[in-house]
Amino acid sequence: MGDLSALIEGFSTVLHPMYLLYALFGVFVGTAVGVLPGIGPAMTIALLLPLTYSLDPAAALIVFAGIYYGGMYGGSTTSILLNTPGESASIVTALEGHKMALAGRGAAALATAAIGSFVAGSIATVALTFLAPVVARWAVRLGEPDYLALMVVAFITVGALLGSSVSRGIAALALGLFLGLVGTDTLTGQQRFTFGVPNLADGVDVVVVAVGLFAVGEALHIASRLRHGPVRVIPIEKGWRTWMRREDWRRSWRPWLRGTAIGFPVGTIPAGGADVATFLSYAAERRVAGPRAKQFGKGAIEGVAGPEAANNAAAAGVLVPLLTLGLPTTATAAIIIAAFQSYGIQPGPLLLTNQSALVWALIASLYIGNVMLVVLNLPLVGMWVRILQIPRHYLYSGILLFGALGSYAVNFAPVDVLLLLGIGVLGLFMRRFGYPVAPMVVGMILGPMAEDRLRRSLAISQGDLTYLVSRPFAALAYGAIVVVVLAGLWLRRRERRVSAEVAGAHAEPKRERV
Repeated sequence: MGDLSALIEGFSTVLHPMYLLYALFGVFVGTAVGVLPGIGPAMTIALLLPLTYSLDPAAALIVFAGIYYGGMYGGSTTSILLNTPGESASIVTALEGHKMALAGRGAAALATAAIGSFVAGSIATVALTFLAPVVARWAVRLGEPDYLALMVVAFITVGALLGSSVSRGIAALALGLFLGLVGTDTLTGQQRFTFGVPNLADGVDVVVVAVGLFAVGEALHIASRLRHGPVRVIPIEKGWRTWMRREDWRRSWRPWLRGTAIGFPVGTIPAGGADVATFLSYAAERRVAGPRAKQFGKGAIEGVAGPEAANNAAAAGVLVPLLTLGLPTTATAAIIIAAFQSYGIQPGPLLLTNQSALVWALIASLYIGNVMLVVLNLPLVGMWVRILQIPRHYLYSGILLFGALGSYAVNFAPVDVLLLLGIGVLGLFMRRFGYPVAPMVVGMILGPMAEDRLRRSLAISQGDLTYLVSRPFAALAYGAIVVVVLAGLWLRRRERRVSAEVAGAHAEPKRERV
């Protein structure tokens, strides 16, 4: 009952008119950036981090949560109408959704995506409401070696599973750990890896790294392969008869529930997040389709409903380890942790105790944001289609400008802009050669925290390394690393197998590059 009363207090906070406007702004911007190819929620939150310092923590986090949920939905619009996913988790939606649009059923595809996102997001948020306090109460009993073990689990799993190969993911993680060590050692007071630059004595600001990797790096990457000319978008049919028919509802409600059941647990573990969940959902729908399996590849509505539900359920699942353990399992989660830290708040087991009002207001905003998303997106599809017509060179030029202004505003130091440019170029080459950027951000954020936990553990044990594995949970966590990595690699292999089978079976034409 205590958790429910805290949730009710969270609703009383969020239902204030000003916070409702922040939630509406978040889901609106999130949907818009999800629609635009190449711009995802991680980039948008990174860009807005410097601009939200004037807001109170609750308002800023409500905006970021709205962007996160909105971005998860918005990618379906370009997947269906343009055959170009707005973000990676919408790749699967393009397989069937675009075929439905070509057959004149684009409105039905968009409707099942919107309603499925609402259903899955609402159910997953309920699961988050009841699961997060349980995990937090359990995590409070953990000791220093246990927290260190959890961070090592995050390092290994995120580095191994986010990227095209394990070696590249670990290399990106190592680079992030190095950036996290730049600055002044808090124990000895000695500067390390500053190369004689006074401005680096306080370390590299995570906001500069996040904006450089996700905004500048992505903008340069898109610009390097930009094609000129108008973007061809399939128009939306007019009239209510073109939306979901009774048959569409009958074929969609079970995939919505199955997608939710797949997406939420996958989101809670560092196994690839929504990307893996959507492929698993698509494979499950093909398996249970029976006689309708022949429709897959020709515009099966189940292939849109299930993956979109899994996508949004995984988004809520990611928040469980983020809020209760302080462990990010996706790039967007890492940026949200940076947002918490910018306000002097550390996500983890004590967050629900020390910042109870803030956490429950955030969770309450997810319920309200889900309602706002479905109310916004069903009638405003035509407006999102017009956003797709924005010339790409104007769009990414604006991103570079706002990125530079935001990074300079962090410390009002010109060296931050130079760092931004250097990290942006690094992000370009990482994308070009298949190195994931998420492990780099995770390493930079968790690296100093893991170093602190390691030093505390060694101080308690007077240098005895066996103390690091002496507690049952720590030993179990290190053993679980092997299981999680093997399971995650199996999921990734299954994802690639499903995508290869789909590509071979459909033999669809190449997507237009943005």
